[in-house]
Amino acid sequence: MKKSYEQFIARQELLKKQYDDTYYQKQHQRGKLTARERILLLFDEDTFEETDAYAPPATSSFGKTVKAFGDGVITGFGKVNGRLVYAYSQDFNVLGGSLGATHAAKIAKIQDMALKTGSPMVGLIDSGGARIQEGISSLDGYASIFKRNVLSSGVIPQISVIMGPAAGGAVYSPALTDFIFMTADTSYMFVTGPNVVKEVLNETVSTEDLGGASVHASKSGVADFVYSDDENTILGVKKLLSYLPSNNMENPPLTEPAETATRDDEQLRNILPEDPDKPYDVKEVVRLIVDNGDFLEISENHAANIFTAFARIDGRVVGIVANQPKVMAGTLDTHSSVKGARFINICDAFNIPIVTLVDVPGFLPGTDQEHEGIIRHGAKLLYAYTFANVPKITIILRKAYGGAYIVMNSKGIGGDFSFAWPTAEIAVMGPDGAIAILFRKELNEAEDPALLKKELTDKYREEVTNPYIADEKGYIDEVIDPAVTKQKIASSLKALERKIELRPKRKHGNLPL
Repeated sequence: MKKSYEQFIARQELLKKQYDDTYYQKQHQRGKLTARERILLLFDEDTFEETDAYAPPATSSFGKTVKAFGDGVITGFGKVNGRLVYAYSQDFNVLGGSLGATHAAKIAKIQDMALKTGSPMVGLIDSGGARIQEGISSLDGYASIFKRNVLSSGVIPQISVIMGPAAGGAVYSPALTDFIFMTADTSYMFVTGPNVVKEVLNETVSTEDLGGASVHASKSGVADFVYSDDENTILGVKKLLSYLPSNNMENPPLTEPAETATRDDEQLRNILPEDPDKPYDVKEVVRLIVDNGDFLEISENHAANIFTAFARIDGRVVGIVANQPKVMAGTLDTHSSVKGARFINICDAFNIPIVTLVDVPGFLPGTDQEHEGIIRHGAKLLYAYTFANVPKITIILRKAYGGAYIVMNSKGIGGDFSFAWPTAEIAVMGPDGAIAILFRKELNEAEDPALLKKELTDKYREEVTNPYIADEKGYIDEVIDPAVTKQKIASSLKALERKIELRPKRKHGNLPL
């Protein structure tokens, strides 16, 4: 027994030597935490349990033996915010974090455990990509991970955290997950690197400009969150997990609200400008209706004309979708339609009620939008809202015109409760456009066209766009005092707690991809 125990201790000492001061210095010099520091920071103190710590690399590199336990990835499970989570952390200090057969098998094993136990899966990615010397074995390893990403989709939350390179085929695992985090300056993602771009297209581009965090956060929309460093990125992951259920069979975590939802907030009565064409920041409305004014915005810098965020109202987690009048007047375009649709799909998959704040003058017109496929992309948002069967509550703040009104969770496509502020305008099109079409002849012949147009516009607002007309006809449930908005949402959420919506039997719908 003594000899066996001595062997056990010796083996543990070998693993400790692998993580000596030199190991930490290498990564710190790159401005990054080590794989082990990252994973320990993610999990609650003293809860992380490592798996397959002693797995050796599957092959040597053309006769050069690599002596490193773990094959360049740390895997395991533990508690995050007191709930079970599985994770892996790629180790750039070991073979550049490259993925070989053993490395992939460790990740696949932990993915299987996460799915079997109904627990979130977090990947901390810092890898040079496929291990070239292992050839097809490394490619098949990626395939095994991708397959599990797809099988887990909509069942457990999957979060990818890019904390270094993610290049080539490696980027498709993050792309299949629910959320992607990136760290500024130290992370990048691309299918083909700058050297390939130079060789094939004779175009010189830096790593940052091709696939850096700022590019993916603002232009491509690939990254949902960007933080300044490793520590803040991981804190962001923990905050996101606090809004998500462990799996699709559970509801999101319920908390005790710090304030009562029955309190009127008179600030909401004065938040909209007097001029209906003047912009404002819809985030100010959101802050006044969510608990403690706190929310976690998704894809803040991409397609900012639509706002998406997780928050709590009366202790219940909700997903908020809102038109943003201060960006492109809140119009819907191709990018905002896709961004909104994706967020709605995630909320629906994980039993998160959706609250929609509407102030939309329509879809963005123009040849660019038509040629980019606004018909197809706009249909994605329409499909997502209609398909979602979680509680869906709509507040029309101001403009709700044309097809954009229908798309933004109108009762006609399945919205459960729909309320409007007295400032709401609901119509086929805005007053100016409607009058220009309906009274073109009269305006052309008028002595004072401007005065006539103003009179007709005021009459149109009174007789057509007036929210009380929609209320009387049952297209909305009630015109409400803005000050009681939070109360209405909270009471609606309670009323919809046991909502069940039956759908026609089918394998799956045909999403307009």
